[in-house]
Amino acid sequence: MKNLKIYAIVAAFGAATVFTGCESVKNTNNTQRGAAVGTVAGAVIGGVLGNNLGKGGNTAAGAVIGGVVGGVAGGVIGNKMDKQAQQIEEALPGADVERVGEGIQLVLGENSVNFDINKSTLTAKAKANLDRLVPVFTEYAETDIKIYGYTDSTGSADYNLKLSEQRAASVKDYLVSKGLKSSRFVTRGMGIADPIADNSTVEGRSKNRRVEFAITANETMIKQAEQEAQGK
Repeated sequence: MKNLKIYAIVAAFGAATVFTGCESVKNTNNTQRGAAVGTVAGAVIGGVLGNNLGKGGNTAAGAVIGGVVGGVAGGVIGNKMDKQAQQIEEALPGADVERVGEGIQLVLGENSVNFDINKSTLTAKAKANLDRLVPVFTEYAETDIKIYGYTDSTGSADYNLKLSEQRAASVKDYLVSKGLKSSRFVTRGMGIADPIADNSTVEGRSKNRRVEFAITANETMIKQAEQEAQGK
């Protein structure tokens, strides 16, 4: 994730350098320059990083990067995501919350969201922690949320893939039962893919059993941001 952020900054800086060095734009104002730079940077980040680093929409980080809007509208969206990320951190201290591009990657490990052993049933603790996120997700209704379930490498890959799918679905179903719209969510089981720790250790396996969220702007937020960017 740190490398992804570094590349994003480099890509944006490069785009800005190329744009501001052009003779044809010296008479434009700051807003116009910002929009053009943002658009170019957004294309670079969304295209190059989304495909090479974030694996497209196959991971939470990839889904966020793949949804980059860019331009002034992207900046408006980014400001809203900054506020939402802060509220998530306040609602659920200890959660791994990262602002990526114009969205949010939220990683909830076993200490936050866990399940009964070899089942997709949420524990009471998991439900209590998800309850803390509901008000934030409700306030920022103009966002789409992709939920990715992960397991450790214990057992067969096929078994873990199915289990991870069921667990991601359980998280969605619980959030929907609390009043959030089902249409906002997409779930995906990742099984043993993309481990973030060593599966040969107890601690590592515990870290790999996790749920990740990719929070991005939906069409309504994008349109609102574009209107705000145009001063309407």
